Amino acid sequence: MLLKYKIKSVSNLIKINIENKIMIFKRKNDLNDKENLMRNKRRWSLLGLLLVALMVFGACSNDDKVEDTDIEGNINIVTSFTIIEDMAHQIAKDKANVYNLVPTGTDPHEYEPLPDDIKKAEDADVLFLNGMNLEGGESGWFYKMVDSVNQKEENVFELNEGVTPKYLTDEAEQVEEINPHSFLDPQVGIIMAENLRDALIKVDPDNKDEYEKNAEEYLKELNEIDKLYQEEINSIPKERRILVTSERAFQYMTERYGLDEAYVWEIDTEELGTPEQIKGLIETIREKNPPVLFLESNVDKRPLETVSNETGVKIYDEAIYSDEIGQKGYEVDTYVKLLKHNIRIIKDGLSE
Repeated sequence: MLLKYKIKSVSNLIKINIENKIMIFKRKNDLNDKENLMRNKRRWSLLGLLLVALMVFGACSNDDKVEDTDIEGNINIVTSFTIIEDMAHQIAKDKANVYNLVPTGTDPHEYEPLPDDIKKAEDADVLFLNGMNLEGGESGWFYKMVDSVNQKEENVFELNEGVTPKYLTDEAEQVEEINPHSFLDPQVGIIMAENLRDALIKVDPDNKDEYEKNAEEYLKELNEIDKLYQEEINSIPKERRILVTSERAFQYMTERYGLDEAYVWEIDTEELGTPEQIKGLIETIREKNPPVLFLESNVDKRPLETVSNETGVKIYDEAIYSDEIGQKGYEVDTYVKLLKHNIRIIKDGLSE
């Protein structure tokens, strides 16, 4: 009897122990399930946030390429970068649907066209590019795109046609290439606007009078800016007429209006300039003593900051524009505004 009781007691203890372990195991599983659920919720929340961020980023990226609502019956224009896009709007106005390829903040030298770009290029009545190697030349991305959609050669116009190219050299690398930044010279801007007008008339002769009228008003404004450059630069004391920037983008303009220039690099073989280039500019500044340095809107500030710290010559408070205009609604969102902005800060900075 005693033995039977002991066996029963032991059996009960074992049963209780097993039940306790099962309960503990269940609790652990429940806890694990809750923890897993919480982890999964956190993961899905994070994924949701990432998806929202991607959607916002994508929307912002699309906003960079503001596209007019196409109007049936208008000619379709495709432009390579923002300055030409603005010129096309100024001269074609409501007679054209204008689509730009390279948005603000993107390098026009090595752009990769998007599917929408390809479709627009295929459907275009006329395509405008800068030329001067800005879009990579005849073997660059623009002409590759044009060839890929079988566009007619007579529909493609380089707006720098008739402009004498200036060259950049890198003696260390024994490289010479065309400087594409001719448009920073208002007189080159006049040639580009005339070329764009003539191309529109050729492609769309029915609206010849409208294009001529719009171009006349636009060219009048550019000619006034040309005179403004002459007057403002001539008013700067000769010993102060030196434009110091990161890149030698202003070659056409400085040679036209009588400014000396200095820069970190002519041809940017290094993303931030080489130590030799920075050292060379420091020596030039100590020799010529310019009143101020000018930082471009789309260039890394570190090389010029190094030069400023080493020489004690400050960087002007506002950026100078060298490659593009700002997005619509920004202070410098047209070519005319770019030219006026640049001469204002050049005059102000060099007159301090």
